[in-house]
Amino acid sequence: MQRIILIISFLCVGGVLTALMWPEKAVAPNREWPEYLGGPDRNHYSTLTQINASNVSKLSKVWEYHTQDSGQIQCNPIIVNGVLYGMTAKTQPFAIHAATGQEIWRRQDTAKGSGLSTSRGLTYWERGNDKRILFTNGPWLYALDARTGKPIASFGDQGRTSLKAGLGETATTKMVISNTPGTVFEDLIIMPLRLSEGSDAALGNVQAFNIVTGKLAWAFRTIPQPGEYGYDTWPKDTYKNTEVGAANNWAGMAVDRKRGIVFVPTGSAAFDFYGGNRNGSNLFANCLLALDARTGQRKWHYQFVHHDILDRDPPAPPNLVTLTRNGKKIDAVAQVTKQGYVFVFDRENGTPLFPIEEKPMPASDIPGEEAWPTQPIPTKPAPYARQQVTEKELSPYLENRDSMLAVFRESRSEGPFAPLSRQGTIIFPGLDGGAEWGGAAVDPDGIMYLNSSEMAWLLALNENKPVDETKFVSVGARVYAANCSACHGAERQGNAASGFPSLVDISSKRQRDHVMNVITSGKGMMPAFTQLTADEKQALVAFLFGEAQEEAGLKQVKEPGLVADKKETPKVPYRISGYTKFLDKKGYPAVAPPWGTLNAINLNTGEYVWKTVFGEYPELTAKGIEQTGSESYGGPVITASGLLFIAGTKDEKFRAYDKKTGKLLWETKLPAAGFATPSTYEVNGKQYVVIACGGTKLGAKKGDSYVAFALP
Repeated sequence: MQRIILIISFLCVGGVLTALMWPEKAVAPNREWPEYLGGPDRNHYSTLTQINASNVSKLSKVWEYHTQDSGQIQCNPIIVNGVLYGMTAKTQPFAIHAATGQEIWRRQDTAKGSGLSTSRGLTYWERGNDKRILFTNGPWLYALDARTGKPIASFGDQGRTSLKAGLGETATTKMVISNTPGTVFEDLIIMPLRLSEGSDAALGNVQAFNIVTGKLAWAFRTIPQPGEYGYDTWPKDTYKNTEVGAANNWAGMAVDRKRGIVFVPTGSAAFDFYGGNRNGSNLFANCLLALDARTGQRKWHYQFVHHDILDRDPPAPPNLVTLTRNGKKIDAVAQVTKQGYVFVFDRENGTPLFPIEEKPMPASDIPGEEAWPTQPIPTKPAPYARQQVTEKELSPYLENRDSMLAVFRESRSEGPFAPLSRQGTIIFPGLDGGAEWGGAAVDPDGIMYLNSSEMAWLLALNENKPVDETKFVSVGARVYAANCSACHGAERQGNAASGFPSLVDISSKRQRDHVMNVITSGKGMMPAFTQLTADEKQALVAFLFGEAQEEAGLKQVKEPGLVADKKETPKVPYRISGYTKFLDKKGYPAVAPPWGTLNAINLNTGEYVWKTVFGEYPELTAKGIEQTGSESYGGPVITASGLLFIAGTKDEKFRAYDKKTGKLLWETKLPAAGFATPSTYEVNGKQYVVIACGGTKLGAKKGDSYVAFALP
């Protein structure tokens, strides 16, 4: 018997048995979850009704799949023909039976740099018997056979193609990856990109690749060249990508396949927080672009933030909805934002469905910076996040109230567009929203459901002066001070509440190769430090690992390339003080609750249906401090039976609400926090709800599993 089991295991690993294990029964697409966030409209909506308000309290765990890659998993898995496809924390794809969690195949890539990002999912495509999974890892787009997990050798170069293909020569040495699944239109996949947010950012062109061949099909330039529309909104040489880049789509897209239009929200121009070297409104950064999906030609656009200097780019794919106005149906596109607004447009021509007003905004006091004098604010719906912090809005639970009040009084705080300053600026809503990458759900009635964070951040702009090497005992210490201390602290102690781990004693936690790969390729919120030479990276790792002898030797290196030797003036004259949240000494938000909300908005009228506090801090609840809400990452899923499922909070809860009233109907404890958007689907007449539980973010414990729930 043991011999038979071993033979079967060998065949499974080799991919021979996967065809025998493959589910034969096709399931209607509207009973499954075939695309990222449920479909091309990105509405997080399911027509399933088996689980409803009367029985949701009976939900229980039916399977748990362990990826054995512990860490942050942001993946919204897809389910096609009874197979669930997901991504591990190290950005490796896998396929399992959606009814049992039994593994069919899993890709394991041991290449250097593998898994140094996060993934929100993957893409399925089929034509006849050709069934493919497309996903990204590092700067590559891969195509696998959906049935076996083996590379499609005819796609690009032996199964992969470069995400830098349409970005120009300047992208060769720059950070280019992708967190979010591509959007399919016919035989094309249109790809989001994550780029550096500093002066070393690549150009953020929108690119479409042929799914069959892997070849670049078209590219739309988000920083226009001479003669192109929008060129005059930048300094004349910006398109050369020497000091300014990005304006990339990182959050994902939605596609109207009937009209052949792809809707693309674009990111900020880089450097994110200072624009003195890119004066102008900066088209097509911070826009919603409506592009011809076949050619990449622009049909219309709308810019949400002019000359962004606060990283206020759209954080999620738009929603394609059908609304009713004066008895008439209108196909619309709605975009949520970090600053707490919902913009709603006619899908055909970009006409706003609610008036948008250009309102005066505060001026910058930073030399060389020209903050745009107005910004667009929709008259409806009302913002789902508070817009300003005053002294009255500071938390009543502050134990160090006097010191926090002093910090507040010393800082600028003039609403969501208060520019950064030398003394510090309260950014509220914070850099993570408002809305975040989880995005919004919308049902066929035009009701939008959205979780919103209410965390303030505190940032300042400091002069970016050339570093004086004589102040440091080694090159590694100097490189750390110039590039790492703003986030990880001068003493390497980190800031867990803001998402930056301690680097103290890192040698006991990580291998040298891993740390070098993170410095080179980036990971999570950390960008790739492509501007550092090989010697500087080596010196930095030596410094972090406390290797004094190696540091001393590297200090004598005088090869051209070391920044301290060249005494170069930085490309951008300012840098931020660090990605720091406005927290009290115990790590709680310094603003008054609620710190997170769940909202239902009628997009037909622009009015709210309901609003409720979302999330909690269990230790505060135990002290009688309830209804605080909390930050959340990952979005909701809604069903035709009237339910809303959502995880996304550090408290490790998975919850179900009545979508009509906002009443909590069910909750359960997950093995780790589910910072992801769930999926729901049906197999063999049974409805399941699944959520990725990777934890890690916000200081939560790590996890490695996908957990599915169903009725008994």
